Amino acid sequence: MAVRRVVPNILSGAARESREFYGLLGFEEVMNHGWIMTLASPSSPAAQISVMTEDRTAPVAPDMSVEVDDVDAAYAVMRASGAEIVHPLQDEEWGVRRFFVRDPSGRVVNVLGHR
Repeated sequence: MAVRRVVPNILSGAARESREFYGLLGFEEVMNHGWIMTLASPSSPAAQISVMTEDRTAPVAPDMSVEVDDVDAAYAVMRASGAEIVHPLQDEEWGVRRFFVRDPSGRVVNVLGHR
């Protein structure tokens, strides 16, 4: 399994202001579902930040997202390791397959793959 990108997720009640702020650093909006918006660098598209108000399909908002090339393999590895699965593996309507797992420091990691 290979990591494709890592994206910090920022909880914010001020999405528009966050978009404007990060825009000053050169980020541009590349996705917006209302509750989550992703900003990326045009010169380095894998350099991204997601700003979210909540996670609409999970019990908690994740601290970061890790996109992998084989999310099913990542899920199997995490389950076998005994890691706490916070949100089960499932397909989301916006085209990703994902699960949440808690890291040793207590952070919630959204592990996903695009379908």
